[in-house]
Amino acid sequence: MNKKSFIQDPKIFAILVLGSSSGLPLALTGSTLQAWFTQSGVSLMTIGTLSLLGLPYMWKFLWAPILDCFTLPFLGRRRGWILLTQLGLAGLLLILATLDPISQPLIIGILALSLVFISASQDIVVDAYRTDVLAPEERGLGAAVFTLGYRIAMLVSGGLALIFADYFGWKATYLLMGLIMGMMALVTWRSPDEPFVLAVPQTFKSAVLDPFKQLMQREGIVVILLFIVFYKIGDALALSLMSNFLLSTLNFTLTEVGIAFKTFGLLATLVGAIMAGILLVRMRLFQALLIFGLLQAFSNLLFVVLAVAGKNFSLMITAITVESFCSGMSTAAFVAFIMSLCDKRFSATQYACLSALFALGRIIAGPLAAVMVEAFGWVQFYWWSFALCFPGIFLLLTLRRKVGLANAEAMG
Repeated sequence: MNKKSFIQDPKIFAILVLGSSSGLPLALTGSTLQAWFTQSGVSLMTIGTLSLLGLPYMWKFLWAPILDCFTLPFLGRRRGWILLTQLGLAGLLLILATLDPISQPLIIGILALSLVFISASQDIVVDAYRTDVLAPEERGLGAAVFTLGYRIAMLVSGGLALIFADYFGWKATYLLMGLIMGMMALVTWRSPDEPFVLAVPQTFKSAVLDPFKQLMQREGIVVILLFIVFYKIGDALALSLMSNFLLSTLNFTLTEVGIAFKTFGLLATLVGAIMAGILLVRMRLFQALLIFGLLQAFSNLLFVVLAVAGKNFSLMITAITVESFCSGMSTAAFVAFIMSLCDKRFSATQYACLSALFALGRIIAGPLAAVMVEAFGWVQFYWWSFALCFPGIFLLLTLRRKVGLANAEAMG
């Protein structure tokens, strides 16, 4: 793909905007909503329960078959659902802008939970649309552009929303976010059609059973599923207690940590993802997964150096920047790999299931990290985060050698 086609390709532009549409609701039902409740004087117990709002993101694979099976009577199989969810999100955000956390916390909580459910549903169909519309050679760039849009939207609905609320108030902030979501729906209306797919599920039963059956009949499926769990587990382990490590152990300030993550870390992640997308146009996916995975592993060693050196702002910035860059590269390749596994007849269900399996690695990493730090200390913990990157690399090599994916579409 040359430079001109990259800029002008309507698919890539649509995926950039859809990435922003997926990323925008996350902070508005998480950290930004907590900040609104906190400033309004809502009790800590009530604020604590807001963390439960994220549950639909974990369980979205349960209703993904519905979105694979049923097609709305406008804009096709995927775009119709995307447009409907975006309009629902915009409407709920506009309604939230009219409410008061002190007198109406329960109503806000119910609407926020509904917003998360619709947001998770949007994610299901956006992932499916991205999988369906991109050719194999475009998947890496598509994953990178989607990540770019997602991160920009998180910055808008997170950090920038807090600044806007400080000047104009929370109601104006949520009103603005609702209007932005509505504008994204206009892009969906004009986005390219997804390819026509023969033999889509005709019944809900086939939409539920056939995706799993088709996945489980793949050669080497056990190794594939283990690879999905373990490829990023070392990275997830290293980051799982990062705030505690930097704030409590090394005694960096909130401002220093915020600068590191929100500025250097965010920019490095975006640059890494875009770099990976450009390279994936020219590289085989197996090569990218291997090289980017090794870079990810060795970037964790900078946290070993930081743990030994102690508080050093320049070293902290360097470690987070390098790790974020490598993480952006490996994530882009990994998302392209997951897309390559999905049958377009069931891409919503299969992508939702595979991404949930990927999330399992991050969930496991949290409690495991706490136990390891208590047992070994921070230096040994980060050595282990480096070592635990290699089971995923070994599984990748096993896929190449025994399953023969080097010659399959999944490996380019």
